[in-house]
Order: sequence, then C-alpha cells, then structure tokens
Amino acid sequence: MPFTMGEKIRILAKRKKVSISELATLIGTTNQNLSNKLTRDNFSEKELKQIAEALGCKFEGFFIFDDGERV
Repeated sequence: MPFTMGEKIRILAKRKKVSISELATLIGTTNQNLSNKLTRDNFSEKELKQIAEALGCKFEGFFIFDDGERV
C-alpha cells in the first residue's frame, strides 16, 4: 500500500533527523499547523517544495502523459 504524503514527510524528516517542530520552524509555520496538515494529508505543491528545500532534497509533482510530456 502506498504511503500518504504526510507519511512520506514524516519518514523524510526522521531520516534527516529533523523533528516536526523543527521542520515547522524551517518552513515558517507553527508546529500545530504542520501537525494538522500531516494528519489531514493536505499540502499545496508550494508547501511540498518548501518542505523539500528545508530538508535538503527536491520535490517533483507531475502528471506524465504516455508520450512523456509533464504537466
């Protein structure tokens, strides 16, 4: 079964040894707000890019057509 985005973020943060509270500070939000988003699995693409940058990685969110075109 695939992971939710919230689960993926928690795994990534753990691997980078960054607490959820620290991550919230790094992306300019409150611990409560980030925890709620993780629980609801409710992130904009902009937020996912901010999280990736804060954790030293890259986020790529695309829909890919059969011919390889990305949207």
